[in-house]
Amino acid sequence: MKKEMIKLLLSHNVISEEEAERLDLINDESIEESIKELGFGKTEHITKEKICENLETEEIAKEILCFRKVFSTNSIAKFLANHSAEEGTVLISEIQTNARGRLGKKWEAPDGGIWMSLILRPNVPPARIGLITLATGVAIAKSIRSLGVDAKIKWPNDVLIHGNKISGVLTEVNATFNEIDWIVVGIGIDSNLKLEDFSEDIRIGTTTLTEELPTKTDENELIAIFLNEFEKVYQLYKNGEIETILKDWRDLSDTIGKYVNITQTGGKITQGYVVGINNEGSLIIERQDGTLEKIISGELRTVE
Repeated sequence: MKKEMIKLLLSHNVISEEEAERLDLINDESIEESIKELGFGKTEHITKEKICENLETEEIAKEILCFRKVFSTNSIAKFLANHSAEEGTVLISEIQTNARGRLGKKWEAPDGGIWMSLILRPNVPPARIGLITLATGVAIAKSIRSLGVDAKIKWPNDVLIHGNKISGVLTEVNATFNEIDWIVVGIGIDSNLKLEDFSEDIRIGTTTLTEELPTKTDENELIAIFLNEFEKVYQLYKNGEIETILKDWRDLSDTIGKYVNITQTGGKITQGYVVGINNEGSLIIERQDGTLEKIISGELRTVE
């Protein structure tokens, strides 16, 4: 990677969207040394050193890049993935200025939350891509539950506490019909934040660890706990031990057994009871006429 990119990424540990556009102009196959340099920066409360104090992984988080402020960790992770960044590279930013969720949804990522992206290169069939979101949800829920709160998973990509969203996952992929080049998994956890830190429209249906716990969360420790949990479930994912992942997901599910309304791409709406998920991570709905429908993706809302 060229010196220009290194200076850009390390300058004040802040990357704007305009600056990031310059990254696409840089084309260099040698990135390994550059990645090692990127982890140094003047963050205020999240550091590689503190994360590593509780890290027990072997493959995930070999490289941890910490930033004070970026426009989107997923966008930078995709750039690095396209320039040969190794599997398990983790990007973390204390602030994101242009965060996004599934289906182009608005996502706010102010100071005090955990905003990160993982670069993965699994040698698995592309049909298994959808399961990585469910597997990530399992790792997040287990990590948050280790703090003593009852975290549950809402299909396909949210983690809830008492029905309110505490975390979300955004999965982006570069693949052909028979091969995965890379998967970038973006994770957001509302940790040391108050509801007032979000705009009014985001506050509805949202919660934070500050709202749920009596004491401040050690973000570096929670990041390490998550990465440890993620590596376990990722090994299952790569080894094809799908049923173990699905069992954990079902045990932690806030969705199975509920009557839901799902809006799919194109506007199709399906209503019915959630009876389970299949081995590809699709939701199985029993409609009012007793027939079953497989839902690959969509926006889910529980009907009371």
